[in-house]
Amino acid sequence: MSHAEPLKISQLATATGASTETIRYYEQEGLLPPPARSASNYRLYGDEHIKRLQFIRHCRSLDMALDEIRQLLSLRDAPDANCGGVNRLLDVHIEHVATRIQELQSLRSQLEQLRAQCGDTRPARQCGILLELDRSD
Repeated sequence: MSHAEPLKISQLATATGASTETIRYYEQEGLLPPPARSASNYRLYGDEHIKRLQFIRHCRSLDMALDEIRQLLSLRDAPDANCGGVNRLLDVHIEHVATRIQELQSLRSQLEQLRAQCGDTRPARQCGILLELDRSD
């Protein structure tokens, strides 16, 4: 996707599927370089903003934290550097995902046990789920 004309923030949002608030946030966080400004002070974005924002959004779709994305961007911005840092970052992220999977499986089990507390419809004051959630131990 190549744009000869600079894009305003709303056009960048449309082109990438990101909200304008997200774009501003990524700018504040230093993930997107500051855009040029028009004579009337509108932000003006170019192709590199589109590519960078697509990269960020792809990383976010992989559940990467902003600090991880920041590290990947710094490595992306140094194309002649060794990519060992990328490998290490992904290895750590994979471990993080594995831990989250275990936590989510445990959560599912807890929810299933809670759901088993009330097998049929009854008045809310007798609901096994609500009574269990009210317990303070």
